[in-house]
Amino acid sequence: MSLESSLVRCWYARRGWCLILIPLSLIFIALAWLRKHLYDWGWLASRRMPAPVIVVGNLTAGGAGKTPLVIWLVEKLRGEGYRPGVVSRGYGSSATEVREAEPDGDPALLGDEPVLLARRTRCPVWVGRRRAEAARRLLASHPEVNVIIADDGLQHYALARDVEIVVVDGQRRFGNGWRLPAGPLREGLARLRQVDAVVVNGDGRLAESVCPVFTMTLDGQSFSNLHDPSRTVSADFFRGRQVHALAGIGNPERFFNALPGLGLTIERHPFPDHYAYRQEDLPKGTVIMTEKDAVKCAAYDHPDAWVLAVDARVSDGLEQLILAKLESKHGQQAA
Repeated sequence: MSLESSLVRCWYARRGWCLILIPLSLIFIALAWLRKHLYDWGWLASRRMPAPVIVVGNLTAGGAGKTPLVIWLVEKLRGEGYRPGVVSRGYGSSATEVREAEPDGDPALLGDEPVLLARRTRCPVWVGRRRAEAARRLLASHPEVNVIIADDGLQHYALARDVEIVVVDGQRRFGNGWRLPAGPLREGLARLRQVDAVVVNGDGRLAESVCPVFTMTLDGQSFSNLHDPSRTVSADFFRGRQVHALAGIGNPERFFNALPGLGLTIERHPFPDHYAYRQEDLPKGTVIMTEKDAVKCAAYDHPDAWVLAVDARVSDGLEQLILAKLESKHGQQAA
């Protein structure tokens, strides 16, 4: 087991050994507080874009369900006549400069999430460690874009934002409640009182927030073949088979736990988040994987590999809240 996996288990199983890292967490808290307040005081500059910016992020390290929500948000805004674009950090990317992610782009260069977002949304997606520069380049290359969605940019204060949405894992929530590295928190829970909305992936109850809270569920029923996406099957196709479930995402257990609910018998193959797969990592036999894993495995030969696509279902009110925020802050109507 890797150090990363051991830490995650410690955070969420609330085992005591990771508390030896509290001195490092105290340093992290002090540095994070100073950095945020340097932006608040104007000593560090936040760049404001000519188009409104919606940030979708989380308070914890690891996956919470941001990518499905970003896809949902793109679709909803487009349905209202907006022309959205996306900026992303591109975790796992080897790129050192800002660049555009294409649907057929290399996930090793661009990151798995940007390539997935480009494929699913078919809107401009730009990748870069400096999100403000990525947003500037996006608008320069695609002047038709009139709203920007920042994927996982809550703590990236160099990019000024108009709407902040925090996604919370309804199963794991905030773990032991400690800051990194003793716990999973990037920021304290008080940050929830400053954002515009919280979306809970799963159980929608959240006592820590005073802003509007919405519930998101991830709906996945059909599977597409890794090499022939036009070929789709239902869960019945796999019943009676031994299925290898493969996941290299922030919370693979959520994916694994969903499959038995569809009637599947699985053998679990967890990998680290943003893992760079090799051909030998794909087990022989029937394999099921997430969309994020599929963008990294498409180059490998495996005729019996299948991809479970998921769509976000969000409780009523979030779309209206976002549209109202955009109109009130920018007076902007979709053209």
